[in-house]
Amino acid sequence: MKKLGFIVNPVAGMGGRVGLKGTDGIEILQKARQLGAKAESPHRALEAIKIAAATKHPLEIITYPRQMGEYECRRAGLAPRVIGDLHDYTTSAQDTRNAAGQLMAEGIDLLLFAGGDGTARDIYQIVGENAATLGIPAGVKIHSGVYAVTPRHAGMVARNFIEGRLMSTRLAEVMDIDEDAFRQGVVSAKLFGYMRVPDDSTYIQSVKAGSIRTAQESLQGIAAEVVDQMDADTCFLIGPGSTTRSVMELLGIKNTLLGVDITQNCSLIAHDVSERDILKIIKGKRTKIVVTIIGGQGLVFGRGNQQISPRVIRKVGKENIIVIATEDKLISLGGKPLLADTGDPELDEYLKGYVKVTTGHGQYIMYKLGY
Repeated sequence: MKKLGFIVNPVAGMGGRVGLKGTDGIEILQKARQLGAKAESPHRALEAIKIAAATKHPLEIITYPRQMGEYECRRAGLAPRVIGDLHDYTTSAQDTRNAAGQLMAEGIDLLLFAGGDGTARDIYQIVGENAATLGIPAGVKIHSGVYAVTPRHAGMVARNFIEGRLMSTRLAEVMDIDEDAFRQGVVSAKLFGYMRVPDDSTYIQSVKAGSIRTAQESLQGIAAEVVDQMDADTCFLIGPGSTTRSVMELLGIKNTLLGVDITQNCSLIAHDVSERDILKIIKGKRTKIVVTIIGGQGLVFGRGNQQISPRVIRKVGKENIIVIATEDKLISLGGKPLLADTGDPELDEYLKGYVKVTTGHGQYIMYKLGY
């Protein structure tokens, strides 16, 4: 009999689509709710636990009450053993730490948890390197290397580990950033420690890598190629990142390094927008999306740019997505494909295939997106 511990941070990722870049702290969480943010973590956790539990190997699932795991298990048709107590409707980091401690006391074989970098930090404080863990990506910012690429992959890796097809573990980085600084456009990532994860380099993401220093001419060439496509009748959604910033610099516009801006006719028409803002502004307009990839991970959608939501992507159309990246960023992937983790599995499947990645002025590489 294997024991699978299961924790859900129910508020992880809520700040993404409303442009808050995280949900650390009660005030930010309240603001996210006021802006109409909806929980992202529960349905992502549900997708993973369904796959993980679809095994013939004897398995006991142990979880925390209500919205911290029990609800998702019940919705998946499972009969978990529920331990611990939740005293308030709103959960906290302390609840996550309490859950991790009580699950460790049960002698679990694997701790499967849904959240973001803050959740990983909370669990690391209790678990350290003393148990196998695996994250279901549900946060806005995920720099840590303890998360699977998508919820589906988290379920697959967990099931393989339960069934003994993955026997070994490796140490992976637990990273987090200063959210207040992040909202001001400053990325200050810090290594907090390491946790053990199943040794699967295919479906567990790498720690986020910073941009490799490249010749300024390369970024200028990429920017020139994008600007050449800008006509007076088309809106351009400029996603976050230092590569996309080069486009805005060429236009002479101050950009939101870690948010989404909208331009039309080479001028800024909206700054640091949410999903709701985007849908309102582009209604009835021809629109293109400009995004870059996350170095070392290859994510195109689903990490830090949740404002460009499935609704937005469908409205704009796959054919109007412009992916830009330096050749060095592509090389840093080591042959791994680009990835989309939008929270909509059907859309992720639709986006699969070879995409044209702009690497300079008049220069392109056809690169595979999706496993």
